Amino acid sequence: MRDLKSARIPESNTKGLRLRVQLLFGLFLALLGTAFGRAVYLQVFQQEKLRGLAQDQYVRQIDIPARRGDIYDRRGTPLAQSVEVDSIWVDPSMLPDVPQAARQLARAVHLDSRDLVARLSRARRFAWVKRQAKPQEVEAVKALGLPGLGFTKEPKRFYPQRELGAHIVGMVGTDGHGLEGLELAFEDELSGQNSRTSGFRDAKGRKLMVQGAMDPLERQGATVTLTLDRHLQYVAEKALAKAVEDAKATAGMAVVLDPRTGELLALANNPRFNPNTPEDGVKNAIRNRAALDAFEPGSTMKAFVVAAALEEKAITPDQLFFCENGAMRIGRHTINDTHRHGWLNAQGILQVSSNICAAKIAEALGREKFVAAYHAFGFAERTGLALTGESRGVIPFPKSDISLATQSFGQGMTSTAVQLAAAYGALANDGVLMRPFLVSKVVDPDGVVLLENQPTELRRVVSQRVARQVVGMLESVVVKGGTAPKAAMDDYRVAGKTGTAQKADPVARGYSDKRIASFAGMVPAEAPRAVILVVVDEPKTDVYGGNVAAPAFKEIATAAMAHLAVPPSRTVAPAEVAAAAAPVVPPPAPKALAKAVPVRAGLEDAVTETPEPGTVRVPDVQGQAGREAVVKLLAAALEPQLQGSGRVVSQTPPAGALVEKGARVTLELAARQ
Repeated sequence: MRDLKSARIPESNTKGLRLRVQLLFGLFLALLGTAFGRAVYLQVFQQEKLRGLAQDQYVRQIDIPARRGDIYDRRGTPLAQSVEVDSIWVDPSMLPDVPQAARQLARAVHLDSRDLVARLSRARRFAWVKRQAKPQEVEAVKALGLPGLGFTKEPKRFYPQRELGAHIVGMVGTDGHGLEGLELAFEDELSGQNSRTSGFRDAKGRKLMVQGAMDPLERQGATVTLTLDRHLQYVAEKALAKAVEDAKATAGMAVVLDPRTGELLALANNPRFNPNTPEDGVKNAIRNRAALDAFEPGSTMKAFVVAAALEEKAITPDQLFFCENGAMRIGRHTINDTHRHGWLNAQGILQVSSNICAAKIAEALGREKFVAAYHAFGFAERTGLALTGESRGVIPFPKSDISLATQSFGQGMTSTAVQLAAAYGALANDGVLMRPFLVSKVVDPDGVVLLENQPTELRRVVSQRVARQVVGMLESVVVKGGTAPKAAMDDYRVAGKTGTAQKADPVARGYSDKRIASFAGMVPAEAPRAVILVVVDEPKTDVYGGNVAAPAFKEIATAAMAHLAVPPSRTVAPAEVAAAAAPVVPPPAPKALAKAVPVRAGLEDAVTETPEPGTVRVPDVQGQAGREAVVKLLAAALEPQLQGSGRVVSQTPPAGALVEKGARVTLELAARQ
């Protein structure tokens, strides 16, 4: 028998077993190292990413705008506030049928169903259903019982005074950012600090809970207090609306300013709009014309020309000027007055608003001093109201005699309503120009004053003596024989000036037949407490400031004096003022003393142009039949050239162009559709 104990396992089999064990050990070791390395990579290098992915499965982050700061008038009346309202949102991944749920939600919140279906279909985990929803809409959505719905509080801007002061305050968009007015200008101060709120759901995704946001005080914007007075703003807007309606005008502006401090007590615009529902307003009604737009002010500028000439001693109060009986030729242009006048002193010139004599005073003053005086009164420089888009106006240097003449009565230069009111404020404030301002102070929620405006003297424009002389002269404007007796008040002395300006036509590069009627006045004249400017744009029933704007001034002034508790100041009887204000004429000039009568029955342009010999103005033949247009052009010594047939739809050169006689005028004709 063989000895089994002495038998050996084959060496080759032993080595193979050992090799297999080593390979298995190495494999397990490699797998363990890979797992460990992966764990280190995930736990160390991918920690933040994985945490975010995990939270994303059950946490929703929603940006919540801060509560916007309030805006108040000078007496603490709120003009703009923020209220907490519900905004509705949804997690579309939790909706069993997104299109059907979107249609149900659209009916509940009065939205377009197709738009909401599209929005919810694109979103994965979060989508707004409706922001700043109405309470009844919120209840209707809750009644649907849909999963994944969320409700969070958001601040909504509310304007409790509705249209009152809307152009100044402005408005915000749905996202809470300012779009117009002070809401835009003070966006950073009003907006505050935004916060975020987190929404959670359980393991089965059945319930969504919204965490509380930050403390409202920690995310509230600053408070803005204005110089506006709610009562005077209401009176100004009401009087302006009546003036615009009565005149069938396009628009209007009114400014009430305290001349002693520069505070704007009212800044009215028409047409108006409601910032709570701006979509219901008239097109272009949102723009704050009174503060932002520049226009040619017309004869209201004559008071500054007279004041500057008296200050520079270029004229004396009693000096007489011959007003050329209503027409004065300068080159190929003719300066016209609305009535024929002979010899007048400075007071008489302002009383009857003579363009011709105003031009002569400007000539006596000199071009350099004339332009410097306008700049000294604050024209052609921004007032600094902190409103975006404020115009600075334009005062071109008058290189020609006709430019000097037209600028003396407010044509060929532009100004904003606030600039004009501030300039009259300088006359009312004994010759010192105050910086006009609208914002009194800005205070953050902690009580820290971020901005505070105080009355600021810019410069002395004219002496106290000259300022009081001119104000006294302006009292003659509102008595019988002046251009604005409708501005006179029974219990207060009034000083002011009318303006009727031709509107520039940028297309024809000339002046149109449209007008701007205005009246700037101060009350009481002996110690003015308020400067009031009323401007009516494109009046149709009447175009003169004394008839269109002066009654609105009187209505505003009457309310202002009562509201400011100003005692009656009438110290001179109206009849005596009228007698003192009568135009002065020299006795030995019978032709010059002709009684003032209208130059023409219709409206007279301040400046007319006389064609040079051999030239003619192209007549307007647009809309006329071809035969009629040809006859009209031939009568004007022009050669017509027709293109097409029917009626004239365009002409070259345009109507009103000055061309040589015999020039060719091309007419494009087309048949009516």
